Amino acid sequence: MLARTPRRSSGFSLIELVIVVVIIGIIGAIAIPRLSRGAAGAADSALVGDLAVMRNAIDLYATEHGGTYPAIGTIEAQLTQYSDAAGNTSATKDATHIYGPYIRKIPALSVGAEVGETAFTAALGTADCGWVYTAASGAITANTGALEKDAAGTAYNAY
Repeated sequence: MLARTPRRSSGFSLIELVIVVVIIGIIGAIAIPRLSRGAAGAADSALVGDLAVMRNAIDLYATEHGGTYPAIGTIEAQLTQYSDAAGNTSATKDATHIYGPYIRKIPALSVGAEVGETAFTAALGTADCGWVYTAASGAITANTGALEKDAAGTAYNAY
């Protein structure tokens, strides 16, 4: 008579499953905070990129218009449409409107309380405006409060 050896099932034991769940929990506890900080960092990077594009467009406009920066009331049209030497705009290019456009569209503010706004203002803190623009110098910043800062503690309006 042959002795029978007990059959071992080929599944996982309860202890093995618990160990796997604990390891997944540890990985999640490390990864989730890093991923959530990534979203805030993306908005900061978007702001830096948007400011660089708009500053470049404003500088190019000034170069082609004899050092004159776009006016606060017409900056969107002057950057996104064709213009003549005096800064008058037209949606189509013709014999007199030979400059521009310098940017396809004005980007929306990506951070702060006015997130999503594309309008320009001359004063910081104006509601429903994304960008603070100074026509005399061509300077542009984000329309955010002094308490709205990035992870490093830099105010967004100081970018």
